[in-house]
Amino acid sequence: MQNTKNLVVAEHAERLALAVYRLTAGFPPEERYGLAQQMRRAAVSVGSNIAEGCGRRGNRELMQHLYIAMASGSELEFQLGLTEKLGYGAHAESREVFAELVRVQRMLNRLTAYLRPTSLET
Repeated sequence: MQNTKNLVVAEHAERLALAVYRLTAGFPPEERYGLAQQMRRAAVSVGSNIAEGCGRRGNRELMQHLYIAMASGSELEFQLGLTEKLGYGAHAESREVFAELVRVQRMLNRLTAYLRPTSLET
């Protein structure tokens, strides 16, 4: 078991979720239960899967949840692209969210690469 407080990526995933909530708060009312809700779920899923993986036994289960977090990040990346094309939210704010997402994705890639050899043992 890992403690999420020991993982910098968990801190960045939380920042990402908060940034997505701030960004989507400015979406048109008709998107409240559409794209905004999907983006919030994907962003929360990134951090939630990191936390759930840390609560599991062994690196193999942690890796599984990190891969799910990565997939949720990919989903959010697509949704951010739609946001840009639809002109929702401030451009600068959207770019900041995207930059944080890229940071989280890179950190997850490095963490899974580091854990991959040990996940075969546990």
